[in-house]
Amino acid sequence: MAVKYFKKNNRDDFYLPGEEIKISTRTSFTHFSSDKDPLGVCKNRLLFAVLGFIAVYAVLAIRVFDLCVIPNLGDDTPAAELRAYAANPIRRADILDRNGTIIATSLPTVNLYANPRKILNPGEASRQLAKILPELKPEEVYKKLTARGSFVYLKRNLTPSQQYQINYLGIPGLEFENGEKRVYPHKNLFAHIIGATNIDNEGISGIEKELDERLTQSDIPLTLSVDVGVQDTIRENLLAAVDKFHALGATAVLLDVKTSEIVAMVSLPDYDPNINKIKNENALFNMATKGVYEPGSVLKIFNTAMSLESGKVKVADRFDASEPLKLKYNVIKDYRGENRWLSVPEILVYSSNIGSARMALKVGGNEQRNFLEKIGFFEELNVEVAERGKPLVPKRWGEGTIATVAFGYGLAVSPLHVVTGYAAMVNGGIYHSPTLIKNGPKTTDGHRVISFNTSKQMRGLMRLVVTDGSGKRANVPGYEVAGKTGTANKLNEKGKYVDKKVRTTFVSAFPISNPKYALIVMLDEPKALKETWGFVTSGWNTVPTAAKIIEAIAPQLNIKANYDLDELRRNRIIEASYGKR
Repeated sequence: MAVKYFKKNNRDDFYLPGEEIKISTRTSFTHFSSDKDPLGVCKNRLLFAVLGFIAVYAVLAIRVFDLCVIPNLGDDTPAAELRAYAANPIRRADILDRNGTIIATSLPTVNLYANPRKILNPGEASRQLAKILPELKPEEVYKKLTARGSFVYLKRNLTPSQQYQINYLGIPGLEFENGEKRVYPHKNLFAHIIGATNIDNEGISGIEKELDERLTQSDIPLTLSVDVGVQDTIRENLLAAVDKFHALGATAVLLDVKTSEIVAMVSLPDYDPNINKIKNENALFNMATKGVYEPGSVLKIFNTAMSLESGKVKVADRFDASEPLKLKYNVIKDYRGENRWLSVPEILVYSSNIGSARMALKVGGNEQRNFLEKIGFFEELNVEVAERGKPLVPKRWGEGTIATVAFGYGLAVSPLHVVTGYAAMVNGGIYHSPTLIKNGPKTTDGHRVISFNTSKQMRGLMRLVVTDGSGKRANVPGYEVAGKTGTANKLNEKGKYVDKKVRTTFVSAFPISNPKYALIVMLDEPKALKETWGFVTSGWNTVPTAAKIIEAIAPQLNIKANYDLDELRRNRIIEASYGKR
């Protein structure tokens, strides 16, 4: 018996009192099932959990690798370009002014549509929707909800509150789709530059239409050459002029003379592009780019430059303006003429029609045509808006055409044509196509139209128009303004010119000693006032308007006033007056 108790092979079944019970690791789990052993259950569950987490993270790692690494293997596209074409819920790029201020942007929105086949109670649904969306009429909603088909729009651009309330109704068949809405924070300010989009966010006017492909294929913002602050100042002064002179409309364009970048462009009346329905159709017309008209005496600038550049006319030459110029089919007269022989500077200062016509006739029609063609007066301007007017050019270029075009009739161009050509007359003789894009490719292109010497002569002559001629009211102290006035009668329905119905224009540059900017201001049918002594000519309306604009925007453009030049000029006048005694 004793032997039996102490046999080694029985030690697992019997223990002496006081002997420690040690569990064999070899047999610890052989006598227990997994559902009876708590420790085993815990170990198994922990193992499964760890394996599960490893599997999930492995799947995520593989997916990230698949999305981010594999597609770009061997792709050397710059990171900035990749960011530019990254996924973006907004499909239309922002538009910025030259300083980075947003002037057009898109916001995410929600549209409500319905599947009429799934609407169980169209009448009740119509009433419920009309309560949330008061602008919808129940009968119109009911008609849509009972229409054939499986898709019909009910309302676009819902607010978050409206979406929540409609969703809360729980009506089967009412669905939402993501969309975007074009927003113009400055309302009317850039109406004719930016244009607008339709309900599908497609460009229908202005830059939105002309550069629609650029705005929808890249989310990189489009930076324009315009300045919000300068645009606002010009528009405010132009509105005041329209109101004061009871004009039908007006336009103004400010241009960088060295690059032809458009810094500001205003056309009145204008509209708010955030509003879909425009009551005044005239407000949609961009007078600056599409409004071709006979500009009148401002064309004498180009006639004088062309004559001097030809070499056939010198600054000191004199022309007979003592009596009307009789041609085969018409007679050319001066408005309040000097009735004497005039030098080239006097022809420009006194705005002599007779003198200008005689200069042009001396040079000849071929040179006149070629010159006007070089400064873009025969073709539509390639500016980045959809609304562009094509010049009206005479079919025959005989003696009468040469004479009338010389003083601003017979050829119709837009205000943008005039100010762009004028910039070339003062910037040293280089013509650049106008552009609304900051630092665009057009700013580096250009071709010479007059020599540097002729441009220098023209700057001096046009400064005389402001100091001694019809542009005196634009002689803003310190800013050396130079320019030319123009008043042209409008045609009636019968094709005849009407007195007192005119378009007045003043085109200017400043500071003329080192020209930086060119400005054109045009008023459509300004009315005579007591303070204008019954006159409606440019010197009484567009000239003082331009003076106010220049005085206001020059500091915004960082142009420092130089009063020393005006003081020097006054001293010379005083010295000259004493010398005559």
